[in-house]
Amino acid sequence: MATGRTPNQGKGSSRQTGPFPLWAGAAIVILVAAVIVLLGLLAFSIVERRWEAQRPALVVTPIAEWEPNNAVWGQNYPREYESYARTRIDTTKTKFGGAFPRDYLEEDPYQVLLFAGYGFSKEYLQARGHYYAVEDVSKTKRIKTPVNAATCWTCKSTDVPRMMAKMGVKEFYAANFHDLKNEITHPIGCQDCHDPKTMKLRITRPALREAFTAMGRDINEATHQEMRSLVCAQCHSEYYFKTDAAAGLKNYLTFPWHKGTTVEAMLEYYDGIEFSDYVNPISGTPIVKPQHPDYELFLTGIHSYRDISCADCHMPYRTEGGVKFTDHHVQSPLLDISSSCAVCHRWSEDEIRGRVEGIQTKVSEAMMAAEEALVRAHFDIAAAVQAGAMDDVLATARQSVRHAQFRWDYVSATNGMGFHAPQEAMRLLGESANLAQQARLDIARLLGRMGVTTTPQYPDVSTREKAWDVVQTFIQGEGTKLFP
Repeated sequence: MATGRTPNQGKGSSRQTGPFPLWAGAAIVILVAAVIVLLGLLAFSIVERRWEAQRPALVVTPIAEWEPNNAVWGQNYPREYESYARTRIDTTKTKFGGAFPRDYLEEDPYQVLLFAGYGFSKEYLQARGHYYAVEDVSKTKRIKTPVNAATCWTCKSTDVPRMMAKMGVKEFYAANFHDLKNEITHPIGCQDCHDPKTMKLRITRPALREAFTAMGRDINEATHQEMRSLVCAQCHSEYYFKTDAAAGLKNYLTFPWHKGTTVEAMLEYYDGIEFSDYVNPISGTPIVKPQHPDYELFLTGIHSYRDISCADCHMPYRTEGGVKFTDHHVQSPLLDISSSCAVCHRWSEDEIRGRVEGIQTKVSEAMMAAEEALVRAHFDIAAAVQAGAMDDVLATARQSVRHAQFRWDYVSATNGMGFHAPQEAMRLLGESANLAQQARLDIARLLGRMGVTTTPQYPDVSTREKAWDVVQTFIQGEGTKLFP
């Protein structure tokens, strides 16, 4: 009897088990297993990274209150210490900076004349990294023998806070630099900026704290972001050595911020107490030598206005595994543009470097113009002295040169060739050149009234050696003859 279907129809229907082929089930099982493995690895990685991030707090070995040895701190904070140790690299170079000991006097003989009568005319090298702070200050020709102020140790070593606590701050400053050489051996490092118990940033040098008090401010109210600049300002600021017998002070490190942190405020303060670091033997002008006022110049720039700290650019954050830490290889941002400048400025590294160097080059050119005017002004005053002018009629010209040189050196002595505040740097250099030229004009008029019609003949100071020889003639009291 007929069934209504062919034999193959029945056989084919027995293979149909559902809408998917048989191999799909196996593929799904494998895929699910792979997802589970990947999720497991991700979970393990997250746990591991969290553990890494917490690890420093879990394994910290107690550190003594005034522990000066950076390697001891490094046992608990190896990433920070390893990056700090790279400050021993002294071959890095940018167009206007870096860590190699650039010789400013060889590159710019005018500075031999401007610093005549002061230690900077003997030796003026670009500072190497923090790692060399003790070594370099011990060997510099600017340190006098056998007596020099122990104050010169203040910003060079992690041993300083311990010695201040042991001796007393006033007593430390009043001591002899050479008497403390066996006590001060560790370079700048961890203890200068961090509390060993909490690792919070702290101020260990009294001069900055006292400067805030003099301005009527409480440094304890500073935010963490502000502290990331203030720990640098402990040393990268203008200062002088104050001596006051009545107050029992000798070579007491003081920031001249009593009237403010601007150039005009500091000059008003210095003029008010009639302070000078040295008298230039060429012109007889009492000079104030700015000492790397990086923080004060930075305060007038756009980065400070935008609440960027020193550490943001010079000690950028890094990540390693699950750990975020601060790079303690303090250096020029131009040596690590991707981690510093490029975090905010979304240009190529070549564009950023070109922009920075372009600004610095303009500042450098303005600085050299101010230097030339200053050198001529010093010689013009010397010419007036040789023509018989007395001190009272030279006072105005000398005051102009004093203020002009402070403005020039305020920019020259800072790191970054003015980049921390380009507009302010150019303003100060322009004022410096203008004041120096005004002094020259005053002297020209004075010589005219004295009946001197010949022009001073300036000596050849085109090399460091020639400039040094000219300076020596003035130090010896004779002076290079400026009139034929």
